[in-house]
Amino acid sequence: MQLETTLSDELTRYLDLATRQIQVTAANMANIDTPGYRSVGLDFDAAMQEALADGGESPVHPRIRPVGGLVVRPDGNDVSMDRESMQMAEAQLRYKTGVALLRSEYTEIFAAIHAK
Repeated sequence: MQLETTLSDELTRYLDLATRQIQVTAANMANIDTPGYRSVGLDFDAAMQEALADGGESPVHPRIRPVGGLVVRPDGNDVSMDRESMQMAEAQLRYKTGVALLRSEYTEIFAAIHAK
């Protein structure tokens, strides 16, 4: 049996985006010593609005773009571990929040099913 609600679908998209943000941030961190590597990122809020606007019709594929305004080291790399650590913490918090909300949604559904 598959239980889906509009909210659970939206939370699934939210979790997909949070996961993608974690992946992008991890890639930046992994390339901190790669000469010429430039940090990339995604605008989570814009990507979530876009995901909600299409009504769940298509998979979540946020636009990954170069991050501007960062200090470039002499080797051409602009990854800042401080910035990436903050991005990772934010993405992890989003993910944990999404899981908690999804758990709450399913708890309510199961309570309604088992109500006498």
